[in-house]
Amino acid sequence: MRAERKVCQDCEYSNPVQAVKEALPGDTILVAAGSYKCPGLEITKPLVLIGELGATLDGDNQNYVLRLLADSIVISGFSIINSGKSYTKDFAAIYAHGTSGVQILYNHIDNSFFGILVEKSNGGVIRGNTVSGTARQENQAGNGVHLWHCNHMQIENNEVFGMRDGIYLEFVDESDAIKNYTHHNVRYGLHFMFSNHDAYIDNTFESNGAGVAVMFSKWIRMENNRFINNWGTASYGLLLKEIYDGEVLNNLFEQNTLGIYVDGSSRVNYKGNTLRQNGWAIKVSGGCYTNAFTSNNFIGNSFDISYNSKMNDNTFNGNFWSEYTGYDLDRDGNGDVPYRPVKLFSYIVNRTPETIVLLRSLFVDLINFSEKVSPAFTPDDLVDQTPSMKKFQ
Repeated sequence: MRAERKVCQDCEYSNPVQAVKEALPGDTILVAAGSYKCPGLEITKPLVLIGELGATLDGDNQNYVLRLLADSIVISGFSIINSGKSYTKDFAAIYAHGTSGVQILYNHIDNSFFGILVEKSNGGVIRGNTVSGTARQENQAGNGVHLWHCNHMQIENNEVFGMRDGIYLEFVDESDAIKNYTHHNVRYGLHFMFSNHDAYIDNTFESNGAGVAVMFSKWIRMENNRFINNWGTASYGLLLKEIYDGEVLNNLFEQNTLGIYVDGSSRVNYKGNTLRQNGWAIKVSGGCYTNAFTSNNFIGNSFDISYNSKMNDNTFNGNFWSEYTGYDLDRDGNGDVPYRPVKLFSYIVNRTPETIVLLRSLFVDLINFSEKVSPAFTPDDLVDQTPSMKKFQ
């Protein structure tokens, strides 16, 4: 029969370490308000640990705080602080290895090297946690939520700030990141590599070193996310590096140095996105083939499209361009004059970045107009044949 064990100063168990040691598989441990030193507490059997309001687990800056090494463990409601810090070991507030069905719910993690680190696990849920740090450089902290070699994971409604990467996923398949808020992290809001069949929905990535880096992955769906205010000399809202067969749908890219940077990625559909007031809305580099850009809003960007090649195998049809000045005599909602979104000046800036200081000059207006009339440097077939006269809602 499953038992409930209480931890408090006047209870049978005065420390969670003691309660975990004596608990039987399936037991619930309730931890009352108070601060409890428990560096490197290992849980090797299915248990439910619930922290009442004000319950704090303190790692004493020594080690991992909690090590989850069994299936079906639940950790909920704690403040977890002061994991060890190391340049050779990935100390974390909560560490899980080789588990199935672990749930990490509604905890507040502070002053830890890594926040939540999960390895070689499946079917877990990481929901409602806040992970915070004070990192100013990449080597001062680990990542907020870090998953490695996992599958069927759910990462939902977490807030991460002040870490190296907000969320980092590597070799993580068939998993979802939903409604997370990652902001003011040193490197990326979300960083994932070698991960397939994943979905990232309704997240906000704001004021990070860069928004999201998606690398070497297939069958990725990114939908209804917000990429906001990721500024810097090498910053972007979304980087796609070697991505194939993906969907980028209904996202907002606003006030980023570069909205979407596409490098060596093919067969990706971009539909329903709004790119507003970015430096570059989209920059295409390397071998990018059979990508389709449809029904997107390009509003008030310094450059809508930047291209580094005269060859084009991608389509840009049916988008709204705020700089389009054509007309619609047949009133079908599409402009009668095709629109060329690549400006000659963007081609020049790619080759000589210092020329950006001339962006608002009359000289630039003249060379852009001449290239539009008679394209010589920009791709001949990179043209929106049916530009929308109205922006999409």
